[in-house]
Amino acid sequence: MSSNSNNRHEAIEKNVGLLAILIVIAISFGALVEITPLMFQKQTTEPVENLRPYTALEMEGRDIYIREGCNVCHSQMIRPFRAETERYGHYSVAGESVWEHPFLWGSKRTGPDLGRVGGRYSDEWHRVHLIDPRELVPESNMPGFPWLEENVLDGELTQQKLMIFRDNFGVPYTDEQIANAKKEVEGKTEMDAIIAYLQSLGHAMK
Repeated sequence: MSSNSNNRHEAIEKNVGLLAILIVIAISFGALVEITPLMFQKQTTEPVENLRPYTALEMEGRDIYIREGCNVCHSQMIRPFRAETERYGHYSVAGESVWEHPFLWGSKRTGPDLGRVGGRYSDEWHRVHLIDPRELVPESNMPGFPWLEENVLDGELTQQKLMIFRDNFGVPYTDEQIANAKKEVEGKTEMDAIIAYLQSLGHAMK
């Protein structure tokens, strides 16, 4: 019996195609065991108690944040380690991100984590920092974004964005919020929008 078992094992190891198929099957079973339960846990599928949808201006700011590649250098996921929670605040929980599409957790930290940056600095601090980071943080290697102060929003697509998030992702926007979306952002600068977005980060876990 032992000899037959060894022969079968050797045959699998020498057959690259069969070995690859069996590896994929094994990984798939492991993934199902790890991921499937999360799809039915309340803490991963339902919003935390104080979570609110982004306002129209914050939503536009989020799109600018993505457009400018801010999520490439800044994560929004505080890990449950003492060194992280002492610096950034309460560790991130899944219920904060149920309405995030796409997720902006990130993994690279050229700059600090921004998961709890909302309310930590004034709007003026953010404005100056975004125009010229080294004016406030001399050792910073972050680029400046002065054009955000010049670009003005027209709000033409803002209503559609909120509707997509409501209809496809279940974000609870009201008809009134959607109707007023264009008016809320029209004439505001991209700087106004991204600052509003940054100030909203972490609001649910304050």
